[in-house]
Amino acid sequence: MELTYYGQSCFLVNINGANLLFDPFITPNELASHVNINEIPADYILLSHGHSDHVADTEAIANRTGATIIAAYEVAMWYEKKGLKYHPMNTGGKWKFDFGTVKCVNAIHSSSLPDGS
Repeated sequence: MELTYYGQSCFLVNINGANLLFDPFITPNELASHVNINEIPADYILLSHGHSDHVADTEAIANRTGATIIAAYEVAMWYEKKGLKYHPMNTGGKWKFDFGTVKCVNAIHSSSLPDGS
């Protein structure tokens, strides 16, 4: 397993050859100005919630890499409308992916999306 930290809550985990990117907030983050999002590999993008400081670069990276976005149902459906690959989850649910199992747990936090929806 290899871990790369990009700032705030964004990090990349490479596990058994799969690249899992979490909460890609890079471009608007001044502290991550040295990071080129066009060089970040991603097979999956996992989003904790829909706030822009967690999803800002999701669309650009998913379009470039073809990554599957794993997120809460409402967030996943928002990306579906943009034509991106997605896998919706709900609190308490779990799913076995090729890299391992993801279980969606409750984290109390509001979850609006970048366009205010």
